Amino acid sequence: MIDRFTRFIGNSSALVLALLILLVVYDALMRYLFHSGSIALQELEWHLFDVVILFGIAYTLHRSAHVRVDIFYEHFSDKTKAVIDMISALFFITPLSLLIIYVGLDFVTLSFLQQEASSNPGGLPYRFIVKALMP
Repeated sequence: MIDRFTRFIGNSSALVLALLILLVVYDALMRYLFHSGSIALQELEWHLFDVVILFGIAYTLHRSAHVRVDIFYEHFSDKTKAVIDMISALFFITPLSLLIIYVGLDFVTLSFLQQEASSNPGGLPYRFIVKALMP
């Protein structure tokens, strides 16, 4: 069940990345060829980038494709690799995740209560929705 959900998140992240690429190309063409830009479009690009990164983290961990020192890791036995993965999850990933949740919940709650929107004229409303993805 969790594996299926994580694959769904990874595939969704890939689709959002494809959409993001199209939006960036469109935005660049509009700005440089037609001298017409959109603040809302640029903010949408930032928010989609956030989604790609935040959703991509879970998928990357699921696929065991995160950054590590492969010079040493590739020569270890499967048992040693499993121990290293467990230790890094226990002492690095879990505390960092708990810290992000602890700090992020207040951040998101405040944003939601204020109905936070972009401070830029023509920017996107409902910024709190994107912030809700963080914790």
